[in-house]
Amino acid sequence: MSASTYDNSSISSLKGADRVRKRPAVIFGSDGIEGCEHSMFEILSNSIDEAREGFGTVVYVTRYMDQSIEIEDFGRGIPVEYNEREKKYNWELVFCELYAGGKYHNNAGGNYEYSLGLNGLGACATQYSSEYMDVEILRDGYKFNLHFEKGENIGGLMKTKFRHRHTGSKIHWKPDLEVFTDINLSLELYQSILKRQAVVNSGLRFVLKNETSPGEFETFEYYYENGIVDYVKELSHGKELTAIHFMEAERKGRDREDLDEYKVKMSFAFCFNNEYNALEYYHNSSFLEYGGSPDKAVRNAFVYAIDQYLKQNGKYTKNESKIQFSDIEDSLILVSNSLSTMTSYENQTKKAITNKFIQEAMTEFLREQLGIYFIENKMDAEKICEQVLVNKRSRETAEKTRINVKKKLGGNLDVANRVKKFVDCRSKDVSRREVYIVEGDSALGACKLGRDSEFQAIIPIRGKILNCLKAEYDKIFKSDVIIDLLKVLGCGVEINSKHNKDLNSFNLENLRWSKVIICTDADVDGYQIRTLVLTMIYRLAPTLIEKGYVYIAESPLYEITCRDKSYFAFNEAEKAEIIKKLEGKKYTLQRSKGLGENQPEMMWETTMNPETRRLIKVMPDDMEKTREMFDLLLGDNLSGRKEHIANFGHEFLALTDVM
Repeated sequence: MSASTYDNSSISSLKGADRVRKRPAVIFGSDGIEGCEHSMFEILSNSIDEAREGFGTVVYVTRYMDQSIEIEDFGRGIPVEYNEREKKYNWELVFCELYAGGKYHNNAGGNYEYSLGLNGLGACATQYSSEYMDVEILRDGYKFNLHFEKGENIGGLMKTKFRHRHTGSKIHWKPDLEVFTDINLSLELYQSILKRQAVVNSGLRFVLKNETSPGEFETFEYYYENGIVDYVKELSHGKELTAIHFMEAERKGRDREDLDEYKVKMSFAFCFNNEYNALEYYHNSSFLEYGGSPDKAVRNAFVYAIDQYLKQNGKYTKNESKIQFSDIEDSLILVSNSLSTMTSYENQTKKAITNKFIQEAMTEFLREQLGIYFIENKMDAEKICEQVLVNKRSRETAEKTRINVKKKLGGNLDVANRVKKFVDCRSKDVSRREVYIVEGDSALGACKLGRDSEFQAIIPIRGKILNCLKAEYDKIFKSDVIIDLLKVLGCGVEINSKHNKDLNSFNLENLRWSKVIICTDADVDGYQIRTLVLTMIYRLAPTLIEKGYVYIAESPLYEITCRDKSYFAFNEAEKAEIIKKLEGKKYTLQRSKGLGENQPEMMWETTMNPETRRLIKVMPDDMEKTREMFDLLLGDNLSGRKEHIANFGHEFLALTDVM
């Protein structure tokens, strides 16, 4: 048949294992690492379903060095013998037929009323996608063994009389690289999955064994006695604004009038927290990355309940806009855990559920329960609503500030025309360009005359610069001095604040300089300006400090003149050394003048000539320690600052103007 022939013999279908092996993405959502992960979870979910039915309290998961996986539970053991109704062995139905299993009949009192694996694909699809799979089952006084290779059973069912102390199933398999492009499931992935399963299956212990060398294992355990309540407590790090609240209920309903009725069990644990926030949704033990019905219900109910409280208690100001869920989410830690006897997933990977009834039932339940909670917990209600309003107003202020900053810093910038008194250099080579940040117009004049205009630019600071560590962002970005400095730097701003993330515009590639040099007088006022400029960079562009772009130009403390020759001392030791060399000669000694009073030649020699100047690179060895020190000296820690001055202030008395 030629390649172009298309007739009745051209149509074919995939059969047996090929339905999975040739199209894994159809079953697992991906033929990459995500699909491999999902194939593992299908086996794990069967063990979880058994435990949740009351059979077994621990599940063992082993990650081997050869990338094979073993999952062992202590449930009832998978039935594998002959099935009269189906006229087949159960092991064939479970491991060799898609859409077969024990979870389709969800009538009251049946097996797996609330089940994670409802589609009958898991064990079979994972077996079909494996290089090999070994199954060991203990039940009914026997040990049953099965072996599969690349989707085919080898040797049939082996049945051995066995006196077992417990029942259960153990499955060891290796995902096949002929099916998946990547099978290297990381240790972190296993840890994340098992931790989440422990969260939503209270009282069920998960033991992870990770092979580190042949026959050697490290062990991790995950267990939450009180499920999502314990997990919310963990997420809150002891910083709760309100106590953790738990709610649960069970409902019956339909997604549509002509569809079957089903049950849903729901539970929620939440608290409010000023430092941490998190939203996590689980359904039938599956983590819903995209949420779906539970997420829509939470958003609707929390906005409704809190908005009602604010209106009824006169918390809004006149003409103030309504809260949004983002204002609540900023301070909310909530975990939901739901189960249903019928579930509609967006797809087989179960990242979101779409049940209309589940969404409606959750919304109604949450609205009602939040209303009761606010009545019964007046103090918590007040705290929550006050914080939500703070978040809302911060968001609105941040939005106005963002528009303002974008307007001021955005666009094609001709810096020389738009920044007052900025003096640019000629070179366009960023690797050579340097900018000197100097104090005042007089220093500008001296530096301008003393510089090399080919690669050295100057921007003066006019007036007192704001302490950026204590000021709010809206105030910071109203400062012309700061805006001008940011324009000259060109790299934008780094904002990590919860309410001001949209202000972030930092891009190191847009930095216009190889060196940012802070050049101030060697006196108390100069040191203060230097510190405030450093604080501004630390708050708004800390990467410049981390990457070593920021420098301090040392100014000489003393000028010593002898026979028309000048010597410059940058500290007391150097002064003593120069005087010693001039012993027996007549010289004059004076404190260095301010930069604005220096001659151009002196400015070039002491401060601007790359061959003779002294630059200190600002490079924090420990960013956390640096952050603490900035906060101590320039932040809101007033008592800490007083204590620091009392303990160490005497060391700096020589630098003050106090006699």
